[in-house]
Amino acid sequence: MSKFVWTDQLNIGIEVIDQQHRRIVEYINQLDDARTNGASREEMTWLINDLVDYTISHFGFEESMQEEAKYPFIKSHKKVHELFAQRVGEYQAKFEQGEDVSKALNSMLVTWLFNHIKRDDADYVETVKVYLQQQGDFVEKKKGFFARLFK
Repeated sequence: MSKFVWTDQLNIGIEVIDQQHRRIVEYINQLDDARTNGASREEMTWLINDLVDYTISHFGFEESMQEEAKYPFIKSHKKVHELFAQRVGEYQAKFEQGEDVSKALNSMLVTWLFNHIKRDDADYVETVKVYLQQQGDFVEKKKGFFARLFK
């Protein structure tokens, strides 16, 4: 599989979210590199778990912003995140049972993330941007709780 290349068309215009999305893309590419370079099962387990942990943390941060900005469709956005987490959890379970899911997981992640950014995330941008302009310290307030995202 070719690398997931970040392009400007994936930027939503909220820098903290764009940075987190770029980090998820890095994880996806690391997973693909590990798979194609014959990484050990232990390395693959660590990488998959770290990618999932980071992504779930990102979802929490994103939902926190939406909630505080009073984004009207937050429930449906959370549902999309929940369905994704469930789907990835199924891949994790199969991997833990010894199945090589790395190629299918990588493919799903690339497709899902691209579509999620372009459709689901694009919907909340204006509401959140207005809120962030009014609450300039939102990111600073959240850094403690979401420290994982700011390393």
